[in-house]
Amino acid sequence: MFANFLQLISRRPPPGYEQEFIRSVNISHRTPRSRRMQWLLLTGWILIAAKSWLIIWAVEHYHVPVNPFWVIAPTVIFAAVCTLVYFLWP
Repeated sequence: MFANFLQLISRRPPPGYEQEFIRSVNISHRTPRSRRMQWLLLTGWILIAAKSWLIIWAVEHYHVPVNPFWVIAPTVIFAAVCTLVYFLWP
């Protein structure tokens, strides 16, 4: 701990710094997608669709003075972000 603190104060790079630096990373193949995770995402989207329908029905049936899309929109946006991250992330 004190050795690293002294190097920070003296502004000298540690010995062997140039040899330990990573210059590049090569990825030869993408990892295959998990079928279980894809089914989980599909199940989640089906549940989101059911929830959206239930919220629209409840707001109309009970005459709640709220636009149902204030409840539905955040759910769909966050689910879309999670789905995009899963499919577009390497």
